[in-house]
Amino acid sequence: MDMETLMAQASALQDKVTAAQEKLASMHVKGIADNGAVIIDMTGKYDIAEIKISDNLAARGGAAIAEMVHAAYNDAKSKADELIDRVMGEATAGVPMPE
Repeated sequence: MDMETLMAQASALQDKVTAAQEKLASMHVKGIADNGAVIIDMTGKYDIAEIKISDNLAARGGAAIAEMVHAAYNDAKSKADELIDRVMGEATAGVPMPE
């Protein structure tokens, strides 16, 4: 494989990855804890767009709120990780890697 072909492939891959990153920034996942007591809306770039906390959860105290926010965040992050794997995998599928 000559250098010109390799550079063209690298440029094409970079364009696909950039497009995939832009797509991820506009995609959202929801992390949910305690049957919806806490819902975190997160983009595919891990940016938190919104956090909803049920009024009923407040009566359970700060420790319960913190625990549920943490659980909802972990759920959202796990879903975002899966989304990232899928979108980036689609972007790089079929691109020959240099040996």
